[in-house]
Amino acid sequence: MILELSFADGHGLELIRQAKGIHQSIKLLVLSTQSEMIYAERVLRAGAIGFINKREASNNILTALRMIVRGQIYASAEVTQRILGTSVRRCSNEYSLTEHLTDRELEIFELLGQGLSTRLIACRLHLSGSTIDTYRERIKKKLGLHSGLELVRHAVQWVIEHESQFELMDDASPTCANQ
Repeated sequence: MILELSFADGHGLELIRQAKGIHQSIKLLVLSTQSEMIYAERVLRAGAIGFINKREASNNILTALRMIVRGQIYASAEVTQRILGTSVRRCSNEYSLTEHLTDRELEIFELLGQGLSTRLIACRLHLSGSTIDTYRERIKKKLGLHSGLELVRHAVQWVIEHESQFELMDDASPTCANQ
């Protein structure tokens, strides 16, 4: 199965988990505009066995599909090196800013960094505002931040530093346009 990672009403990581829960032997390849450097490892942990950025697809799609059919994992050389580097750093207790965050926390952190309000994030993710507030508190605690302003400042800085690695989502989805 080939699928996109981003949806207007949620995130494909949950779809991957659900598909694997229903059919364990399904082989999933994520073909996405989202950054490999940010999402590939999370996609693999969720149960997919391959990740390819749409910009690279024309050059590598056949290689990726052949590897996946054989049961091998496909990721770009850059991602493979990053994952290996992450494993080595974990052994030496070095972590990046967002490695402590769950997939949902990272998604909310990214949306905060894109300038979305709690209310709009809640609408977009079909969650309550209080649930988003709970996630914000968890993220602040994990990142050692003390205020909402500090959280937003870090999120914006993180998005700016990584904007070349992923495409920003539109500020409004059809269901949340009036929020």
